[in-house]
Amino acid sequence: MKKKLLFVCIENSNRSQMSQAFAKMHGKENVEAYSAGSRPGGIVNPKAIAAMRELGYDLTRHDPKSLSEVQQYAPFDVVITMGCGDACPWMPAKQFIDWVIPDPKQMEPPEFNKVRDHIEEKVKELLKTI
Repeated sequence: MKKKLLFVCIENSNRSQMSQAFAKMHGKENVEAYSAGSRPGGIVNPKAIAAMRELGYDLTRHDPKSLSEVQQYAPFDVVITMGCGDACPWMPAKQFIDWVIPDPKQMEPPEFNKVRDHIEEKVKELLKTI
């Protein structure tokens, strides 16, 4: 049975979008991955699109979503939050995890890619445990 994952950050334009992409890339048919933001930013950051393109994933098909837009897919097996703090409302899930990952929004590409690679490792570890 597929595991349903929800990745949440503030704008749903960087960290949660890349996390969703990595869950799809590495979880393949075993995972349904979603992402959302507590205050969606309107567009996926072009830096995130470029960083994921380097790894062969097209983030241009993604759009930032609000938590209310993904609530229809609940309950989730795991909800992973990344830096939204008190702004993240409760979402029906079996497990909640908070990843402390810096927001790469203002970072230059080399630092941005370090955050991207860290997210990929976190997603791979998560997939081993669910």
